Amino acid sequence: MAAGKSRRFKMLEPGKPPASKKPRKERNRGKSLGTTSSNEVMQQEIWKEFPEDLFEAVIARLPIATFFRFRSVCQKWNSLLDSQSFSQHCAQVPQANPWFYTITHENVNSGAIYDPSLKKWHHPTISYLPTKMIVLPVASAGGLVCFLDIGHRNFYVCNPLTQSFKELPPRSVNVWSRVAVGMTLNGSAASGGYKILWVCCDGEYEVYDSLKNSWTRPGSMPSFIKLPLSLNFRSQAVSLGGTLYFMRSDPEGIVSYDMVTGVWKQFVMPAPLHLSDPTLAECGGRIMLVGLLTKNAATCVCIWELQKMTLLWKEVDRMPNIWCLDFYGKHVRMTCLGNTGLLMLSLRSRQMNRLVSYNVVSREWLKVPGCLVPRGKKRQWIACGTAFNPCLTATT
Repeated sequence: MAAGKSRRFKMLEPGKPPASKKPRKERNRGKSLGTTSSNEVMQQEIWKEFPEDLFEAVIARLPIATFFRFRSVCQKWNSLLDSQSFSQHCAQVPQANPWFYTITHENVNSGAIYDPSLKKWHHPTISYLPTKMIVLPVASAGGLVCFLDIGHRNFYVCNPLTQSFKELPPRSVNVWSRVAVGMTLNGSAASGGYKILWVCCDGEYEVYDSLKNSWTRPGSMPSFIKLPLSLNFRSQAVSLGGTLYFMRSDPEGIVSYDMVTGVWKQFVMPAPLHLSDPTLAECGGRIMLVGLLTKNAATCVCIWELQKMTLLWKEVDRMPNIWCLDFYGKHVRMTCLGNTGLLMLSLRSRQMNRLVSYNVVSREWLKVPGCLVPRGKKRQWIACGTAFNPCLTATT
C-alpha cells in the first residue's frame, strides 16, 4: 500500500493543482481516437497472412444476411458462391433453423421470407418467376423451393437466396387436376441432384429427376391402395429418408412413396376426435400431426406424434391456454407454413390474424411478427408457404 501511495503522489507535479475531471464522453472519445490507427494496422497485418481455406471456413459460418452484405465488398468475395471449396465448407456447417417462403394475399406474385433467427421478414424479388400467373411454393429440399402455377401445369425450382432458377420440362401426362407434390434429395446436398413427385387423387403420378431433366412414369398405383386417394392438399408432404408421406382422409391415414425403390404403401390410422385443419410434420425421424382441436366454443392448437408400433396418434403438446383464450367463440382456420422441426402456423378468423412458431424439440411457442408491406404499415395475410433450409450453394 505504501508503494502504491508513493507512485500515486509522484504523478502530481509540485505546485500544480490536480487536473479537473473530464466528462465521460470526452474521455471515451479520446480513447477511441487514440487507438484507431494501431487497431487498423494490426487488422491489416492479420488478414494479410490469413490462410485462404480458413478464410472460406469463417465466411461459410456467417449468418446468411451478413454474407450477402459482405459480397458487395469486392469481386473476390462476390465470387465465393461459385467456389467448389467454399461449397464444401458450407456443407460442413450444421444446418440452422429453416426459413419460411410465404405468399401473401395482397402480393401473390412476390414472396416474403421469414428468418426466425433474426425474427425478420425479407421481401426478395425472383425476377425469373412468371408474372402473368400465380405461382405457389409447394415443396422444398436442400435449400431449393419447388413452385407450381395455380393451373397445375408448370413446375419451377429456385434458390430464393441466390436467384438460381429453372423451369422444368412439361409433364408427359396431361393431368390438370389438383396434385400433391413432394421433393427429396438424391444425396445429402442439392449438388447430387433432386427428385420431385406429383400425385393426384385418381392415382396418376410422375417423378422428375434433375440429373436426367425429365419426367417418368415409374408404374401404376398398387391395387391395395383405395382410389380415389382423397388427399389432404392443405397438408404438405413429409420427407423422411428418401420416402414421401402424404395425408389422406378416406380412409384416414397416410400413403407413402419410396423415391429410391418406387414402392407405395398405405397406413390406415384414425384421426383424433374434434380435429380440423390437420397437417403432417416431422422432426428427427418422427412423424408428427398438427391441428386444431375444437370442442364446444373452445379451440386449441395441438401436437401429436405417431406411435410406430400401434399406428396411433399420441398428444405430446398443445398451445398455452392463455393464447387459446383468444380463439374462444371464433371460427379459426389454421395453415401450416413449414413442417420440418420448426413449425410456422397461420391462425386467422374474421377478427384475428396471427402467426406463431413452434419448436418441436424445445417445445417452445413464439409469436411471429406481422409481415408488413415493404415501406408500408399494412399487415399482410399469409396465404401459403413452405419451409426451406437456407443454402448459399444450392443450384437448380
